[in-house]
Amino acid sequence: MSFSIADAAQQAKKAARQVANLNAEQKNQLLTDIAEALSENTPSILAANEKDLAAGKENNLDAAMLDRLALDPARIQGIADAVIEIAGQSDPVGNISSIQRMPSGIQVGKMRIPLGVIAMIYESRPNVTIDAAALCLKAGNAVVLRGGKEALHSNLALAECIKSALAKQQIDPAAVVVIPDTDRAVMNELMTLNDSIDLIIPRGGEGLIRFVSENSRIPVIQHYKGVCHLYVDSAADEDKALNLLKNGKTQRTGVCNSLETLVVHQDVAKNFLPKAAAMLAEHSTVVHACENSIGYFADATPATEDDWHAEYLAMEIAVRVVADFDEAIEHIEEYGSGHTEVIASQDYSKTQEFIRRINSAVVMANASSRFSDGGQLGLGAEIGISTSKLHAYGPMGAESLTTEKFIVMGDGEVRQ
Repeated sequence: MSFSIADAAQQAKKAARQVANLNAEQKNQLLTDIAEALSENTPSILAANEKDLAAGKENNLDAAMLDRLALDPARIQGIADAVIEIAGQSDPVGNISSIQRMPSGIQVGKMRIPLGVIAMIYESRPNVTIDAAALCLKAGNAVVLRGGKEALHSNLALAECIKSALAKQQIDPAAVVVIPDTDRAVMNELMTLNDSIDLIIPRGGEGLIRFVSENSRIPVIQHYKGVCHLYVDSAADEDKALNLLKNGKTQRTGVCNSLETLVVHQDVAKNFLPKAAAMLAEHSTVVHACENSIGYFADATPATEDDWHAEYLAMEIAVRVVADFDEAIEHIEEYGSGHTEVIASQDYSKTQEFIRRINSAVVMANASSRFSDGGQLGLGAEIGISTSKLHAYGPMGAESLTTEKFIVMGDGEVRQ
């Protein structure tokens, strides 16, 4: 029997009504059951992931893509731990805020409610299957998940864990749909189902996100790319700055919160850049340097305009020396993607000005860009990182998957 995305979305819409009416205890028990199923089924998940990895190597997926795709027992346990952390968070649904009495006598407030049905379109990260399902369920939503063909076996194995937990709690299995068909036509049809689906969140390469944004009839939350900067100020602690650079660039290069551009104040360039060059050379990092910094690197190439825009997702970085703080701000405002920016400085006034003036989704002072992650920021996990400012901005947890309705309480008041 062929898969029908239209039927699946319609069934998810129906299931969303049941999920919206679950209380906090029921949702948390469901999430706990999902986490337990992940732990219990680790061997079968790993076996499925091995199939995907083998196919990925045959198809010459690059190292960053393979890293995103790969699962091991520690990563699966990390996914399960994130689900437990989401379960332990307060339930956003039903919260009432901003209550005020109006001159007419009525009381007006706002109540958080689920969005309904959320569709995720994503590429090679199988952890998104669980993170998205857990966050949507916590927020009282149903979810339709369309992963990439490179992770199909992994995603279907993870879906079995979700299915068993839904069955255990007697919840409509259509509350979480993992699409088993990776044909592009299914994705194209999915984007037209605005009668059944309330929001689409694409997560992957810039090409995918632009395609979804340009072709969807359903509202889209966008995250095009992560061009993250580290600015080393004239008042930086150079050892701390070097550690921020090392962690941000070399710990895990294929993720959107890794550093792509290093900006250095001219007053510390002479001392700092030789240290940076030595560290980057140890990690075989390709460097694209401006004319004022290229002399500090043995094998750097001259930076072009494209390098300032680049999200390398590889052991590669652009370097620029700036005359002062304002020039650093101007560079980041011109070339940043709205994801994450970091300043290294011991001057409190400078760090506060940087935080105030830079309007990216996450702005940091003296901390690694690698902390720009839902789990590290207290969300348990994230369904994505929004770099568009409407509705949600930055890493999106359960609360970002709700909206608000006005509620009015009166005692027979009528409008005059």
